[in-house]
Amino acid sequence: MVVMIAEGVSAFSVPSGAGMTGRTKGLLSRASRPTGRRMATCMKAMEYVKLGSSDLKVSRCCLGTMTWGQQNTMDEGVEQLNVAFDEFGVNFIDTAEMYPIPVKAETQGDTDRTIAKWLKTKKREDVVLATKVAGYSDRITWLPGRDGKGSRVTRKEILTSVDESLKRLNTDYIDLLQIHWPDRHMGNLFGAPGTYDISKVYESVSFEEQLRAFDELIRQGKVRYMGVSNESPFGVMNFHFLSKQLNLPQVVSIQNSYSLLNRVDFETDLDEVCAPNNCNVGLLAYSPLAGGILSGKYTDKADPEESKKWRLNLFEGYMARFMQSSAKKAADDYAALAQKFGMSPTQLALAFTNSRPFVASTIIGATTLKQLRENIGAFSIEWNEDLEKEVDKIFRVHKDPAKNPFQDPQSAVGQPVWHPRVPVEEVKGVAVKK
Repeated sequence: MVVMIAEGVSAFSVPSGAGMTGRTKGLLSRASRPTGRRMATCMKAMEYVKLGSSDLKVSRCCLGTMTWGQQNTMDEGVEQLNVAFDEFGVNFIDTAEMYPIPVKAETQGDTDRTIAKWLKTKKREDVVLATKVAGYSDRITWLPGRDGKGSRVTRKEILTSVDESLKRLNTDYIDLLQIHWPDRHMGNLFGAPGTYDISKVYESVSFEEQLRAFDELIRQGKVRYMGVSNESPFGVMNFHFLSKQLNLPQVVSIQNSYSLLNRVDFETDLDEVCAPNNCNVGLLAYSPLAGGILSGKYTDKADPEESKKWRLNLFEGYMARFMQSSAKKAADDYAALAQKFGMSPTQLALAFTNSRPFVASTIIGATTLKQLRENIGAFSIEWNEDLEKEVDKIFRVHKDPAKNPFQDPQSAVGQPVWHPRVPVEEVKGVAVKK
């Protein structure tokens, strides 16, 4: 296993040779900076960073697992784990109680069981294992211990979820337990465009109840650290200040959608909130390929039969916002840029995410070993100022196209929806602020 621990490196530290024009230092000198097709030959070993305020040392690449048990068999999942861990030094694995995706009662938990099969061949302390407890849903009624009533993040359900996860994973503890999505109404969820509508607010589980459940689990030794996912600045700050006030566990990570096509949410709000001098929360960037559109394979030249197997085509409606013409045009421009610098579109997208100073680890996924090796290979590419400038040119033309569907008049995804003003006194579960 390749090992290169970056001692003292935080989630917001710039990777060796990485930088963002006008915002961070650490760019390669012009004399040593590779350009053009030399870019893909400049390689480095896997790096490890400290995750937020925790003591966890995680690889810059995190192996996502949501296809295991659906698009991949258990044996294929084990094979992916062996390649990632043994060949590339990936020590960070992310799963969830409801995986694989799409969520179904008959396959629920198969991803965890795949990991358990592999984990028994390794030293547990060499692996950083993250999982997620489901947020509010009245449709996912089959999760263990939920009594067929859907999922919430009450104390009871968090504790039950962890016990069931530990059984499936066949382990004594979870390194990082994350709330998969918030137990409250949000306008912008799972990286999709949306509008906060106060009339849809419902009585949610309090931040304090969630924190106290995590505190209980940490004291029991079942969980080491707490993370959130699909969260907003409001959520992160509430958890942070309440944990300080009540001496409860702090949130150390946030798993949100982040990619070349989905940057603005984090870069304009959450980066300040999560900075080391503020809440000190490391970003675990999911969907760095924007559902696969940044791989460069979703083109008019793609083989019709082969493309039927690809996720955005296989599962109707899945991340549909990335299939609109404006997002596709941006992906085409990034693909052309990747070719100019001698790398694949996938490697450009992943190298970009890995180069951001606020990204602790980027979560990748693959259905074949060829895809897996290409994906992990991107983490050995050195970023440079020339790439940064070229990416910025495209970004200025295509600024988060999936979040701005009105750029595409034929798209109905995420169009702004007007709703009438609602007196706050009439909203269920909302206490009027005096």
